[in-house]
Amino acid sequence: MIQTLKKLIGTEAAVEENVRLAPYTTMQVGGPADFFIKTASASALECAVRAVRELEVPHFLLGKGANIVIGDAGFRGVVIHNVADRICINGNLITAESGATVYPALIELAAAQSLSGLEHYVGIPSTVGGALWQNLHFLSPAPARERTMFIEEVLDYADLLTEKNESKRVGVDYFEFGYDKSILHWRDDIVLSATFRLLETDKADIYRIMKENLAWRALRHPDLKTEPSVGSIFKKIQGIGAGRLIDECGLKGASFGGMVVTHRHANIIVNHADGTAADLQALVAYVQKEVARQTGYHLETEIEFVGDFAPPTRGGPVFLPRPEGLITAEELAVRDAP
Repeated sequence: MIQTLKKLIGTEAAVEENVRLAPYTTMQVGGPADFFIKTASASALECAVRAVRELEVPHFLLGKGANIVIGDAGFRGVVIHNVADRICINGNLITAESGATVYPALIELAAAQSLSGLEHYVGIPSTVGGALWQNLHFLSPAPARERTMFIEEVLDYADLLTEKNESKRVGVDYFEFGYDKSILHWRDDIVLSATFRLLETDKADIYRIMKENLAWRALRHPDLKTEPSVGSIFKKIQGIGAGRLIDECGLKGASFGGMVVTHRHANIIVNHADGTAADLQALVAYVQKEVARQTGYHLETEIEFVGDFAPPTRGGPVFLPRPEGLITAEELAVRDAP
């Protein structure tokens, strides 16, 4: 298989075998991929995708690994790690390959050119391709934070390799964007690059919004460098909030193995002690069961589970105490209320 892959891809990208995936995800869990291809350009990405499609081998496209959990047993097939990150500016249009990071790379470059529209998504771990896949969003701008702003608002067009292996340029309407979703969830199209139409604005205002958003986010979301996570675990429940339900059920601090529901934000689970995907599975199931028992609501996960999973960790949860000095998201909401 590896020789066939190498022949099809040629010099566009290197093919490796048995590569552990945990270091390539923000949760820091995941076993090995049978085959691993790192693509450093849009043309290499297209070539790799065409190759695995021709071979009809199971494959998965991996960016920042920020909204996924990979099973402890790994992935039986080909993982294409997209690091294509070329960015160029033409007037108020900024075009980025799909492996470019939204922050800092894309946002910092736009800000330096006094181009506004992307600064609302500062601090969120995502590639450009991932941003379109999930319709990246953030509650902005400060101080009111009255509405959720979506990446679709600044997207002009994108270049795709469609599921039928057609090279195609599409406008924003093609994506059928919604909250945490796009057409990419049910079509096997691959984003090669995206172009955003921004507005020329005073540079000081852009950096002010960036600073405010980073500070606001830092108080509510764990630092990925010290507390690996995938962000929000459960889908939003309109008018109630998944985090609020989990908090009211007394589940902050619940832990299986190395995974714990953080006291900072009840809808975030962090890997605090070499946790595994099996630990996460057990903790997610426990939280779902307890919330359903106590409130009648069923929590649905918004993260993607990829690969082969061992059975969830057995036993019951341990409850970890709230760290001294920590301010919760709920307390911040009360403090910041008008």
